[in-house]
Formats: sequence, C-alpha cells, structure tokens
Amino acid sequence: MRPAHPTEQAVGIDCYVSDADGVGGRLRAADDQFRVRELERFDTEPLEASTDAYPHLVFRATLRGWDTNDFASRISDALGISRERVNWAGTKDKYAVTTQLFSVYGAEPADLPDVDGADLEVLGRAGRNLEFGDLAGNAFEVVVGDPERPANAEAITDELCEFGGLEGGRNANADDGSDATPIGVPNFFGQQRFGSRRPVTHRVGLEIARGNWEGAVMAYLGNPTDAEPEGTQEARAFVEETRDWQAALERIPNRLRYERSMCHALAEFEGEPGPEEFRAALERVPSNLQRLFVHAAQSYAFNRMLSERLERGLPFDRPVAGDVVCFSDADAPEGLELPDTDRLQRVDERRVDSVTRHCERGRAFVTAPLVGTDSELADGEQGEIERDVLEELGLEPRDFDLPGEFHSTGTRRAILVRTELGLERDPLTLSFALPKGSYATVVAREYLKVDPVDLG
Repeated sequence: MRPAHPTEQAVGIDCYVSDADGVGGRLRAADDQFRVRELERFDTEPLEASTDAYPHLVFRATLRGWDTNDFASRISDALGISRERVNWAGTKDKYAVTTQLFSVYGAEPADLPDVDGADLEVLGRAGRNLEFGDLAGNAFEVVVGDPERPANAEAITDELCEFGGLEGGRNANADDGSDATPIGVPNFFGQQRFGSRRPVTHRVGLEIARGNWEGAVMAYLGNPTDAEPEGTQEARAFVEETRDWQAALERIPNRLRYERSMCHALAEFEGEPGPEEFRAALERVPSNLQRLFVHAAQSYAFNRMLSERLERGLPFDRPVAGDVVCFSDADAPEGLELPDTDRLQRVDERRVDSVTRHCERGRAFVTAPLVGTDSELADGEQGEIERDVLEELGLEPRDFDLPGEFHSTGTRRAILVRTELGLERDPLTLSFALPKGSYATVVAREYLKVDPVDLG
C-alpha cells in the first residue's frame, strides 16, 4: 500500500488505500470552495404553535466565515440573553460556507438580528433545544484548487469503489440518472482531531490516561513545531528547558490563552508542583478541551488499529470471525448509511456469512473500539490487533477511569465509511455525504495525497 504523508503517520494513519497518484492541489483556496450542509433529523412545529409548549425558535443559517461558537455568541449578544440559550447539533469550521440548524430559547423571529455573512431562515418552533443526536450527517461539496493531475480522479474513484466492496462499479446505486459512484474509505479520524499544524492533542490525552499529569502538561506546553512562528517555538523550548512558569508567561504570546492559563496555575503554586498541581493546571482549560484530550487519545488508538488491519489485509467491508459489528440506524435520512453503535453483535464462525450479507446491503458495519472503561475488545485476529495496539501504547480500558471531564466509558465506531461520490471535472469538484463524526478529509486525502495542511 502507498505510505501516507509523515504528518498523517504521526496520528496513526499509515497509508492510502488507493495506489493511483493523487490529483494534487489544495482545499479551501476560498471559503466558497468548501460547502457543508447538515443532514438533519429534527421536526419543528409551526411558528403559530404555543410558546408555552414549544419555547424554542428554530432557524437554519447559511454562514460564510463564521465559526459556529462565534456565531452563537453573536446571536446571544444581539438578543441580550445567555449564550446557553443558543443551541445547535454540530460544530462547523469558519473557513467554509456552512448550512446548519440553531435553536434559541424564548426568542421571536423578529428578534433575530441581521448578521453580516449569515442568511437566516426561520423554520418553526420546538419543545426542546437542538442536541448532537439531531444531526445525522453532513453533505459536502468540495472544490480542489490548482489540481496538478485532475484526470487521476477517475482511477482513484475506481479503486475506492473496489475497496468499499461495492459491486457493479460506477452508478451501481444511483437510480436518479446522476453520475454518482459508490465508494468506501477507512473511517479514520482526520488530522483536525489532533491539530492540523501541531498534532499533539492525542499525546496529551495518552499521558492523561497513563496517569502522567506532568507529562500531559508538558506535551501541551512544549513540543515546538516548525509550523508555528519562531517566537512561539522559542517560548515552548524555554518551558521545556527551564520549567520557569513565571518567566514563561513573559514569552508565551497572549493568543495562546490555554498555555498561559496552565502556566498561571503552576506559577501560583509555591514550591515544586506535583501530580495534583499539574492536573489542576490542565483543568484550567475549558471542559470541552479536557474531554478532547482524552477523545484524541482514543482516536489515535483507533487509527492505529485501522492501519494495522489494513497491513494484515483484513477486509473493511465485511466481517471475519471475532469481529464486533453494529447495525444501521433505521431513522437515517435517505441515502445515508448511519451506524448505530448502541446495537452491537459479536460475529462467530457461524454468523460470518449472514452478517456479511447485512454488510453488503449497508445494514451492518464492522467496528473497532474507542477504548474506555466499558470497552469489550473483539475476538479473533481483530481482537489481537486491538490488544496489540493498546499494549504498544501502554493502555488498558480501566486507564480511562479518570477524574472529572477526563473520564470516558468508550464506545465503538465503524471502520468503513461508504458514500456516493459525485465528480465534476471543471473545476474538479467532489460531492458526497457522510454520517456524523466522519471527516470529509478522509475522502479528500485519497484524491489529493498532499500534506494534511493543504486539506484544511
């Protein structure tokens, strides 16, 4: 198999599954060349419905140059309400054109402000606020900027069709006359999960799971990379060399507010900090970042397991004895394969053929663990892979029995993501839909085969 870019290998992605040369180029040359539209499953009542029973106003927003959190803050500030009264189902990047749902408790349509770079469409009312489970997936339209070998997209598509175990090739599943091709790619966690320019988030999480709080702090404060400004690199190197937390505050740029928060916590302590002080420093960062540290460690282990399965030549589109599969979500929007990881089944020799038929029809999916306290590992060769990776990383499921926001029970995740890909040639454009939690870059990387920084 073709080796992945070294930056991807650093986050557990060892190879590509397509051997054809990439088309080259880059993504997000302009915001309007990366479009994301949510695939929703959330019902609303008419605007005339009782505000007592349906107090949440629901609207769809198409945003240009807005991060989801920043846009929510803009809405709450304009309405003079708590930020907690604005909710959404999925977070989106600002360097794109995104279309997504929002709910606001206690608002009226006339209250909504005019916002530059945002088009709002009021949909109705709801009895509760939006939650993550209300997002089924996302539809993407991605333009490849300055491709060097655009004609190679055809060969890559054919290889991904074969990898996904999708019989019949082009247009096998398209009954609407479109030029869509069913493809499959490993369901890796994309580079964004770990930090596109400075992939250290998983390193912090691994040290947390190992109980090494000092190592976790230093993984975040230190580790200078060439992708950062020279002053930032020097500040990180200073912290590593001196552990002089007060002096470090004079060197760390103000924009690195989380690093500064950690240093402040350690500088306030009189004497040599121990595990409790280093843990307290980590807890100075927002709770969602604390969780992300551990989630990134789980994601790294997951990527390593998928890479090892590829290395061993085991299939992704169907099970082998010992695999654990999940079944599809019957409420998924039409045309979207959505795994339901609450419905799991262990596959023994007797069930391999019957479960394979379910996988071929998009009704079941082979999984690997996002390891946590409740994780039960697979049997057979996949079980060997899971145990080997955890041993290599010095981890066990019980290691995730952690305090506060760092605790994780774990879950399982499908190892293959399949979609129907629309391919336009001028400009080279990829159109596809993915279930929630899957990354557009895991599709795009197979086509471009470039430095992950150029994938945005």
